[in-house]
Amino acid sequence: MNSEIQVQLASWLSGLGVDADMSATASVYGMMLLTLLVALLAYVLVRRGVVRAMNLVIKRSRVTWDDVFMRHRVLEKLSLLVPVLVLDTAVPVIFSGHPLLLSLAGRLLEVTMVVLLVRGAYSGLDAVNEVADLRDISRRLPIKSVVQLIKLFLFFIALIVAISVLADQSPVYFLSGLGVATGLVMLVFKDTILGFVAGIQLAANRMVSKGDWIQMDKYGADGSVEEVSLTTVKVRNWDNTITMIPAYALVSDAFRNWRGMSESGGRRIKRALHLDISSIRFLTEADRLRLGRINHLKEYLSGKEQELAEANASVADADMPVNGRRLTNVGTLRAYLTEYLRRHEKIHKDMTLMVRQLAPTTEGLPLELYIFTNDTRWVYYEGIQADIFDHILAILPEFDLRAFQNPTGNDIRSLKAVS
Repeated sequence: MNSEIQVQLASWLSGLGVDADMSATASVYGMMLLTLLVALLAYVLVRRGVVRAMNLVIKRSRVTWDDVFMRHRVLEKLSLLVPVLVLDTAVPVIFSGHPLLLSLAGRLLEVTMVVLLVRGAYSGLDAVNEVADLRDISRRLPIKSVVQLIKLFLFFIALIVAISVLADQSPVYFLSGLGVATGLVMLVFKDTILGFVAGIQLAANRMVSKGDWIQMDKYGADGSVEEVSLTTVKVRNWDNTITMIPAYALVSDAFRNWRGMSESGGRRIKRALHLDISSIRFLTEADRLRLGRINHLKEYLSGKEQELAEANASVADADMPVNGRRLTNVGTLRAYLTEYLRRHEKIHKDMTLMVRQLAPTTEGLPLELYIFTNDTRWVYYEGIQADIFDHILAILPEFDLRAFQNPTGNDIRSLKAVS
């Protein structure tokens, strides 16, 4: 069939007075030109007709994932296969009398098809990765790592197929040679292999996901995870610097993940205020009357006065402070702070709430707050914490207590002036 077409075309050219040799050559060029025109027409029809129509359907659809594939131009890249297929079909007809040209052109077109297929597959995989990010699937599964591994696998497959086509050998022939180079491959792609295995472990155990706040002092990382790839984990620190951590380092080394805090809905405040021990004393009757006007202490003081009266009723010489039980200004402050925090709208009521004393130190008596805010956002958390301690520092004089502070230069100058 192929030779009949060329014979008919050569005969028609000879009938027009063209030399036989020239007519044979002209017939080849004519068929090449005609094939190129048909390939171009097929590409225009597919690109301008089919692809454009499908893009219009995608734009009008209610789902959003297909828009991602359109943005990555997957259909446009696959449409390039159409003219190549037309040329590949016509090559045996055009070069039927030229075995060398037929073999060369056929191999080049087959390699081109492999390249275009891989190119389209890469765009499709990028779209899949973006869809996974939009739907937060990548927080549970290492989608980017899997996509990168598939790309790497496709690259090697395409390379082997292209070489086998150009060398006119079976792909099995080249694949069998990879067994000899396994050691070299593992050495070259050690980080890739370790990273992929680590990515699977990180995802299976939910150790780290995109959006998590992690802290890894060894690598200077303290911020939000932006990307978990095949070999590295990208962390944007709070100062907007970027730290790249090897994926396998997160499996082999220790790091802190703050995701549990975010998911629990409460963020801990654990801070102590140091009180001057010399300011601690028993409450007087005047103190009890004055502090009894504080709303957060009314119920506490009335209950305590009755309790202490019953306890001291059977104590001899109860009027001596060391004999009976007495209220102290620091104990009353603890009771006030406990009630204050229980009623605070920004404190998580279902988590630990405690105001406690720690062991005295050379810097006074530590009074520690162990509580959880109901807002885990960093800026708001710091604001809540600051407001609470602002209030505590401001009310200390009401309890005749002082915060401990080392002497400053002004204190020393004041002493010198007095002396």
